[in-house]
Amino acid sequence: MAKLISKTYGEAIFELAVAENRVDALSEEIQTVLKALEENPEFSEIMKHPKIIKEEKLQIIENVFKGRVSDELTGFIRLIVEKDRYGQLEEIMQYFLDEVKSLKGIGVAWVRSALPLREEQKKRIEAKLLETTCFREMEMHYQVDDTLIGGMVIRIGDRVADSSIRTKLNQLEQQLLKIQLQN
Repeated sequence: MAKLISKTYGEAIFELAVAENRVDALSEEIQTVLKALEENPEFSEIMKHPKIIKEEKLQIIENVFKGRVSDELTGFIRLIVEKDRYGQLEEIMQYFLDEVKSLKGIGVAWVRSALPLREEQKKRIEAKLLETTCFREMEMHYQVDDTLIGGMVIRIGDRVADSSIRTKLNQLEQQLLKIQLQN
């Protein structure tokens, strides 16, 4: 349900941004709002508090965002609060940013490796991903995961390329178990 809500509202604000040719401007504003929300978790606590009435929450939105972000974004956040969807605001905004990346041909890759990668390795991985995908640019995220034993796992969206030693050992174990069961 939460994914459907974030998709519905996220698409609405994205379509507005495209129609008004304000994708970049709205994207910057949304990134600023997300950063502010991350740095001020007490703001979200207030906005989610059940004893604070909706009219007060709407006034808080006006006081905080009016004049700091566009009227369209302020109005959009007001709409989210009016529809009691503030709890999904961050997911909605992230959906918008993901749509912007898709529009611009930017892929997001999550790379987990057993050891820290050197800069030249990172550049080779990024170049190979650009070569083998339809993206014009890659946003790379690296993480060290020593449980992989060796190798790496690369995830782009719902696609995963797993060349980790851990996975290969698991596959070998499954093959050995099948052989053992047949004898």
